Amino acid sequence: MTAATPRTVEEYLDLLRAELQGADRALVQDALYDAEEHLRAELAQHPEATEETMLGQIVASYGAPGEVADAYRSNESRVQAALRTPQPKPKHTAIGRFFGVYSDPRAYLSMAYMLLALATGMFYFTFAVTGLSLSAGFAILIIGIPFFLLFIGTTRVLALAEGRIVETLLGTRMPRRPVHPGPQVGWKERILDMLKDPRTWGTLLYLLLMLPLGVFYFTFVLVGLACSLALTLAPIFLLLYHAGFIVLDDVVVNSPHPALLPLISILGIVLLTVTLHLSRGIGYLHGQLAKSLLVRAPRAADEPALA
Repeated sequence: MTAATPRTVEEYLDLLRAELQGADRALVQDALYDAEEHLRAELAQHPEATEETMLGQIVASYGAPGEVADAYRSNESRVQAALRTPQPKPKHTAIGRFFGVYSDPRAYLSMAYMLLALATGMFYFTFAVTGLSLSAGFAILIIGIPFFLLFIGTTRVLALAEGRIVETLLGTRMPRRPVHPGPQVGWKERILDMLKDPRTWGTLLYLLLMLPLGVFYFTFVLVGLACSLALTLAPIFLLLYHAGFIVLDDVVVNSPHPALLPLISILGIVLLTVTLHLSRGIGYLHGQLAKSLLVRAPRAADEPALA
């Protein structure tokens, strides 16, 4: 790829996007937002100068697209290393890898997200359904267009907030800045851009999906923990009951054969371990779902044709 001198903000962004080809698309979104915000803010301060002339001076101080891309990649590796949860020591046996999940913080963080997803899912679903219904109802009124713009703008703020939760608890890299709105255009063009942007519909789909997913996640974790802990602790309870340490009036407890009690506890421990493994796997899959629906995917049309 040969270097090219950008003459407009759009050309600079195309070059930067090309330099970041292959990088995480959440990183690409952050880099493009920062670059566009800086370039357009500098141009707005010098309206008397032509964009091509002024852009050359701005790029000289901000950095060429290749330099900016290298800086973002370098900084990203340092940030990710600092934010990465401590990795458990690698296990060399199947049993060690199976029970090694207890020392993996990501399993517990995934469980925390799955429990939280019920509350966030109800809020997201209610917000999306209410917003879509009111947008359709207000479409024939003068307030319909401003309301729709406000609704879509709020969904993108929610998507950014959800991305921070996903990155913190699930470890999936998500954008830390929104997609830049670009130059000022009329409300008709703004609405058309929103309707044509796949992110608009991906975000709405994500908000609607979070309710059934949240119910499933919450139920899975709650049932998995309750069943595994009940199986693990039930033999101890029976031993204490028959030893007289626990007294239950007018209650008859049918205890299995004493030889089976250790097996029941072992079954509970295995079930708890499987629940942790599945929670970690579900957390990873949900992170990929969030990235696919909430982050703008690179498009072939966005890639500049560089000589």
